[in-house]
Amino acid sequence: MLDHVTLTVCPYSETSPRQSEGDLIELSDGSLLLGWTCFTGGHEDFSAAHIAARRSVDGGLTWSDAFVLQANRGGANTMSVSFLRYHSELLMFFLIKDDSYTSCHCYVRRSGDDGRTWGEPIKVSAQPGYHVVNNARVLLTAYGRILVPAAWNQDERSGHALGLCFYSDDGGMSWQQGRQPVELAASRTGVQEPGLVELRDGSLMMIIRSDLGYIYQCQSKDGGDSWSSPEPMPLVSGVSPATVKRLPETGQLLMIWNPTVFGRFAGWRDRWPLCSAVSDDDGRTWHHIRYLEQTPGICHAYTSMTVIDHSLYLTYYEWQDLPGRRNFEGTSLKLNIIPLSHVLP
Repeated sequence: MLDHVTLTVCPYSETSPRQSEGDLIELSDGSLLLGWTCFTGGHEDFSAAHIAARRSVDGGLTWSDAFVLQANRGGANTMSVSFLRYHSELLMFFLIKDDSYTSCHCYVRRSGDDGRTWGEPIKVSAQPGYHVVNNARVLLTAYGRILVPAAWNQDERSGHALGLCFYSDDGGMSWQQGRQPVELAASRTGVQEPGLVELRDGSLMMIIRSDLGYIYQCQSKDGGDSWSSPEPMPLVSGVSPATVKRLPETGQLLMIWNPTVFGRFAGWRDRWPLCSAVSDDDGRTWHHIRYLEQTPGICHAYTSMTVIDHSLYLTYYEWQDLPGRRNFEGTSLKLNIIPLSHVLP
């Protein structure tokens, strides 16, 4: 287990003004693969971008030079990577934006040699429209179903999204869409940037970014096909995505989120502080809150969590709201390696 280590693992530059939303996975030989969105055509969500990567052979202390893991295949960009181990194969999920508002789809590629070569992309989200799947969001259940949570609308400018789940029971070779979308009618923005975790009884919990001042959640008893009505969790949050994961060693849930003091009045520039909390009862109550980043005006969000050898490998973007700085201009990707004992009771 490493001591606490914090690295700006992918700093922004003049040619890459935004390095953001990533995921990290341990490979079969013990090395690490880190992927993230590297923006080269600007710093906005619709600027040109591809999935870049680095490798580490010393537990994340040092990293290789960056290389292109997935070239830009979209009219706008390719972004938001998620890794998943499925038996002996490595799966990589990502978004392709063909235009800014009406066409964004999730794809998956598979590798049998830990990412050295990849198969052809398979489309996950088949219906027309704009599908948002955050980084590090894909879930493999205990019974072998792969689930991809998405926020969907026909035109991103409408501002109100529905929650969808796509699922595969054949290792990602073919995909189905859950029959019931999730609606958050009280919210102007609807269901945004959903995430998933499997509960102890085999049901699923979806967490939802909202504009109502709290993280919302709903549950599915049938593998993501239908969902209960969303309800607020006891965690105040701004307009920012949270990430939840079951810790393999203790069985507890760990949440990473932005409990902003502005609550429902927060904007995307208010993504601070960054905190963790633990649940012993599958998300009904939360305790042991720890501040991971707490400097006012410095945003930290779009996290990924990977547990390796009693340590939490946490990635997230860092962006400082400075006078004259435009949206996401000067965004870097950080890696925070934290002993699990620092976030657990």
